[in-house]
Amino acid sequence: MSQEIDHRAHPEAYRVGRGEQGVFGVQPYASELLPLWRFATPDVATTSSEAILQAFRDYLEAGDFVGADMARKYLQMGYTRSRRYARHRGGRKYDGPVPADQKGRSGAHGRRELPPDEEDPVKAESAQIFKRAWDAAAADERYQRLRAEHRKTYG
Repeated sequence: MSQEIDHRAHPEAYRVGRGEQGVFGVQPYASELLPLWRFATPDVATTSSEAILQAFRDYLEAGDFVGADMARKYLQMGYTRSRRYARHRGGRKYDGPVPADQKGRSGAHGRRELPPDEEDPVKAESAQIFKRAWDAAAADERYQRLRAEHRKTYG
């Protein structure tokens, strides 16, 4: 998913993908949603998840599946990143630097996983806030219908 493509103008270029794929590269949505995405504390996570969930609803109201799916991905990412920081204080899950040929790609890339720290209850609470919003978005009937239509139309 290229950042040169305006996915609002060209929804046919968007593929749903797995998990959080494309979350930083699908424009103009990444530019609209990234500034809303924060999870440092439960209060910040609440404000952020509510703003992203409202954007999700606004995209649905406009019939914009790509925007709604990207908002759902940002909610999912709020959960997964909060969980990572709850388990790994510095956010580092793997030992050592990312190999040069793997920069920009997620995964262990042969590195060992660091043992988890004692769980940070503040970040764990932030994760649960995002999880509730993510679940609400994923369960939305309009979203599910638009997702099925997008897959049928564009593959």
